[in-house]
Amino acid sequence: MSKKAFIFDLDGVIVDTARYHFLAWQKIAAELGVEFTPEHNEELKGVSRVRSLDIILKLGNIQASEENKNKWLTQKNEDYLAYIEHMDETEILPGVVAILEYIKEKKQLIALGSASKNARPILEKVNILHLFDAIVDGNDVTNAKPDPEVFVRAAKLLNVSNDNSIVFEDSVAGVQAANSANMTSVGIGDSKILHESKYNFKDFTFMDTTFIDAFIN
Repeated sequence: MSKKAFIFDLDGVIVDTARYHFLAWQKIAAELGVEFTPEHNEELKGVSRVRSLDIILKLGNIQASEENKNKWLTQKNEDYLAYIEHMDETEILPGVVAILEYIKEKKQLIALGSASKNARPILEKVNILHLFDAIVDGNDVTNAKPDPEVFVRAAKLLNVSNDNSIVFEDSVAGVQAANSANMTSVGIGDSKILHESKYNFKDFTFMDTTFIDAFIN
């Protein structure tokens, strides 16, 4: 029986760092005189930092020099890092650890596939880094989701084929990336938004271990 790769996104799947991204972007937007709402923030999920800034600038019809863009990107990251500095185990989303530990118990493989460049320090802070067999984050890839590079690379590191890989995602771009790599997509969140995912759960507390067993067996 071939081993399966269970690949998890980070923001909004394992921890809710999405709110820290939102606060950091909102601060930049306010400085630029752009109204930035939680609805706007949905467009930034799973998207690279550079692309996120472009979306905000477009919202405000703002033309900016590369120099200014780089300044804002640096500022956003510094603000975000200040927020996540104080993270601990309490930041892990409900039901996640139980599922991760169950997959481990069943001797299957776990990877992280995230656009975040701060994935490792976050996993360390919330004390679950040891549960991951491979980590692919924003430092390792050149193409952002919906390009499947991050997931394909994770599966390769685990030496598992794409069709034996299961991806847990909370963003439309992430679900599309998993689907285009011929992996099984599991949407975590609103099923109306994540309607392209093969399976959907509101969060991990709604997921039973029998769901994991179905892939293993």
